[in-house]
Amino acid sequence: MSLTNLGLNTLETKLPKVISPTVHGIIDYSHAAFFFIVGVCCGRSNKRAASAAFVTSGFILTQSLLTDYRFGVKPVLSFETHGKIDSVFASSSWLIPRIFGFQKTDAAKIFEMNSLAEASVVGMTDWNSERAHEERTAA
Repeated sequence: MSLTNLGLNTLETKLPKVISPTVHGIIDYSHAAFFFIVGVCCGRSNKRAASAAFVTSGFILTQSLLTDYRFGVKPVLSFETHGKIDSVFASSSWLIPRIFGFQKTDAAKIFEMNSLAEASVVGMTDWNSERAHEERTAA
């Protein structure tokens, strides 16, 4: 296991579970909006980074819309499954600049730092699908 993945795994498993499914939903939609704005900002200066940001934004938005939590529209994914997908995304986000071919740029740093931020959110979220479903039903 690489040092990066070891650090991300530690974040994901050792942090207190203080983020509820509802708060996680707010974070998700904010996260999608953030990457949409990154795409707009990179549009003229770095087309590859802009494309990566728009793809990332769309991925986060789609996953959020399909999750069984308060802000999901069509509950196809359980909140627990959403968490597993988030874990994979957190541990691989730093690779996006390499995949899209804009590594060693300022825009690449955003994706690299996103791995840390995403792992922190994953680590602090209470992934109890029952609680997510209850919060959705109550809303």
